[in-house]
Amino acid sequence: MSKSGALDLVSGVGGSIERKEVFSAVQKYEKYHVCHGGDDEERKANYTDMVNKYYDLVTSFYEYGWGESFHFAPRWKGESLRESIRRHEHFLALQLGLKKGQKVLDVGCGIGGPLREVARFSDTLITGLNNNEYQVSRGKELNRIKGVDNSCTYVKADFMRMPFSDSTFDAIFAIEATCHAPDLLNCYKEIYRVLKPGQCFAAYEWCITDLFDPKNQEHQRIKGEVELGNGLPDIRSMRQCLEALKLAGFEVICEKDVAVDYPLPWYLPLDKHYFSPGNFRVTAFGRFVTRSMVKILEFLGLAPEGSQRVQRFLEKAADALVEGGRKGIFTPMFFFLARKPIP
Repeated sequence: MSKSGALDLVSGVGGSIERKEVFSAVQKYEKYHVCHGGDDEERKANYTDMVNKYYDLVTSFYEYGWGESFHFAPRWKGESLRESIRRHEHFLALQLGLKKGQKVLDVGCGIGGPLREVARFSDTLITGLNNNEYQVSRGKELNRIKGVDNSCTYVKADFMRMPFSDSTFDAIFAIEATCHAPDLLNCYKEIYRVLKPGQCFAAYEWCITDLFDPKNQEHQRIKGEVELGNGLPDIRSMRQCLEALKLAGFEVICEKDVAVDYPLPWYLPLDKHYFSPGNFRVTAFGRFVTRSMVKILEFLGLAPEGSQRVQRFLEKAADALVEGGRKGIFTPMFFFLARKPIP
């Protein structure tokens, strides 16, 4: 990690939060997740504050380590991480059957990596919905850099209360984003409302699998650490997601955990014991190098106080994701395609 790379990383820590307030924001965020899970109801009630603080704190770390698309992907041997992510996004676009000029919504769009890729791939007009001011501003900047301002736009809003008229969009997708919703049914109802009749909603959801045992303390520890490190109110089961879709009014066309049946596990990019030319930053040594540079920059006042704590809980979350993946109790890519019926 070069000095300039470290400066780029920490310059964004805190997002829209004032630098002097980063430390208190870290403390407040962590309080939502005390004791390996904390109070689920408190996290749900305060999800807007919790999720915004989370992404203000971690977005620069995500972009530094992961690029512009903050999600996992199933991977073939000989395929780079970036190639697998692009293929994963194309698969979703193909399942939706996107056509040139259609109006599409990306729910919880991050800094816009997937929406830019899908817009180019399908020649559609995509609106990214995001309630985090820093990510929206960063996404707009990347749109300008990549010259896609005409096809990719952003709206800053809560996906539980979307500022769109009924039946606005020809297609809607969400990639590892609606897991942040405090109430999945009401989230899906909002998506249903703004989708045109006869059109489809596709998503990759973070879920616990049938192998998760709520009475197993190790499983509960892993789940709690994943929630802490990823700004989640609670991780639902695949069954709960399907039930919420149907109660919202959708017809489920297909559903599958696409994390299974691939030669390279989805969590490999986070495994600190795995080395490839593309994942040096997450190896044990790569983490040490990054940690050391962040520590030095925080000591010198070039990074806001609290940057090291953010990195620590992200590392802990990465290890928990690897554990959850190895045990088969968690998947970040439960895929479904659902249709809004024609009245």
